[in-house]
Amino acid sequence: MSRIYTRTGDRGETGLFGGGRVHKSHPRVEAYGEVDELNASIGWAIAVVDDDEIRERLGSIQPDLLAIGAHLATPPPAEGRRRPRLPDLPAGRIPEFERWIDEIDEGLGALRAFVLPGGSPGAAALHLARTVCRRAERRVVALAETEPVDEAILIYLNRLSDLLFQLARLANHRAGRPDVLWLPQSS
Repeated sequence: MSRIYTRTGDRGETGLFGGGRVHKSHPRVEAYGEVDELNASIGWAIAVVDDDEIRERLGSIQPDLLAIGAHLATPPPAEGRRRPRLPDLPAGRIPEFERWIDEIDEGLGALRAFVLPGGSPGAAALHLARTVCRRAERRVVALAETEPVDEAILIYLNRLSDLLFQLARLANHRAGRPDVLWLPQSS
């Protein structure tokens, strides 16, 4: 087994999949790093959510995020080089997310106010994962401003954040905890 440390990044650079090195602050590294953080936050949500169905759905998302991270970590090939073989992007999951969102919405009813993040531990973890997902989406959008990014990645992350919001609501509902609604005070 190889060592976990290579020392090649000790000066603030990292290697990309398919070749090349960039600073660790590069928008590409920011993008796939945020997707990695999203995957970790979903792993934490799986650990604290008490609902088997929600955990199963979250577990199906984690491999998708690794595939997305691989695509984000792979720049266009340099002249004379081939793009490495990458896992398929999970574009087929987007309509599945939409079905899940619609199912949850039908069971919980429409929202009439903003929801404050929190409630049960599982719902709070899902709300945190949702905010990490939105940050990952922003980093991917920033990368797409300067380099090609498959549109399916942007759509996936956008829909995933919606799903995480609905799953947080569902986790609260199934835990017998109502959503905490934001009711702004007027002065």
